Amino acid sequence: MNFHVLTLFPEMISQGLQTSILGRALERGTIRLSAVNIRDYTTNKHKKVDDYPYGGGAGMLMQAQPVYDAWKAVSEQIRREKVGSGNVRVIYVTPQGKTFHQAMAKELAMEEDLIFLCGHYEGIDERVVEEIATDLVSIGDYVLTGGELPVMVMIDAISRMVPGVLGNEESGRNESFGNYLLEYPQYTRPEIWHEKKVPEILLSGDHKKVDDWRLEESLARTRKVRPELYEKWAEENQEYFIRKAKKEARARKKEAKRMRSGNE
Repeated sequence: MNFHVLTLFPEMISQGLQTSILGRALERGTIRLSAVNIRDYTTNKHKKVDDYPYGGGAGMLMQAQPVYDAWKAVSEQIRREKVGSGNVRVIYVTPQGKTFHQAMAKELAMEEDLIFLCGHYEGIDERVVEEIATDLVSIGDYVLTGGELPVMVMIDAISRMVPGVLGNEESGRNESFGNYLLEYPQYTRPEIWHEKKVPEILLSGDHKKVDDWRLEESLARTRKVRPELYEKWAEENQEYFIRKAKKEARARKKEAKRMRSGNE
């Protein structure tokens, strides 16, 4: 998986992604990262990449030419290295884009190359955005000073979906949003901390009961915190509720029989 980031602050990208899990994945070559300085492609002798917006308004706007030439150089390099490769998706991070989510991370992780475009100042000349961007993406309903932080967030989320990045592939499948559900609560040693004990079921060694408990905890947490996700899960898992209802009916029947036996 190859990430190419067009930015005015390449050191921010390279330094921010060189540690922990992603840092190790970069060292192994499981993922690759190149941060391309848009300023290197300006024709202005003073390395200027912005100007005042037509029609007036606050702030400055990134010009089309250096952005386009940076994108063109990266695209041509990818084509040279991978003969026959098609157009590479270009993700422009902007509040006007679709909101980023886990399913999108999984989809993008299927790509071999991704180009990210980081805006700055008041944004980028719309003409070059229309020319090169294939995806407009936002990480939430708020505004940041630049696109670098959102890009790092997306690269982190996407990289976790790339085989070999996580030490334990099960981690990526079971965590929050993997199947609409928020992750269940987890515990580690010591068994008792601040007079709070680890749930007995987790100490039982019965993996089936542990799995059932974790699912129930995920459902309860999701229903409380993110009811819209719970509804999506419920729509796709009707058989779960049917099985649960039958199980509860059998338990009630068994208990009623036990009670009758005890009264005789």
